[in-house]
Amino acid sequence: MNYWLMKSEPFKYSWEQLLKDKKTSWDGVRNFQAANNLRAMEKGDRAFFYHSNEGKEIVGIVEIVKTAYLDPSDETGKFVMVDVKPVEAVKNSVTLAQIKSQKSLQNMALLKQSRLSVSPVTKAEWAYICKLAA
Repeated sequence: MNYWLMKSEPFKYSWEQLLKDKKTSWDGVRNFQAANNLRAMEKGDRAFFYHSNEGKEIVGIVEIVKTAYLDPSDETGKFVMVDVKPVEAVKNSVTLAQIKSQKSLQNMALLKQSRLSVSPVTKAEWAYICKLAA
């Protein structure tokens, strides 16, 4: 299993909305590196759901339920999307400030490539953040 972090601005699409919808297509990604991360996802992979801009925190965990397929909102035909479903809300949200303060998370893609909307998370980072969120 691979691990990821997926960012969404809560005013555009929030964790609460995903819980209501029970499943969603993660569309609108227009960065080539983020799109390549979507292409690398496999069914069953897990991702942190991160509220960006407002909150700046991990609020939940999602599962990839459909691998990459063409995003119909992309007129160029270059970009893809995946489908995700909620697994669970984290007990304690993990803020960007908390992540930045942890020495063992200093190499996280979230910090190194902060503008990336979809980024990989190592197994060790995943386990550490899950402990912070428990």
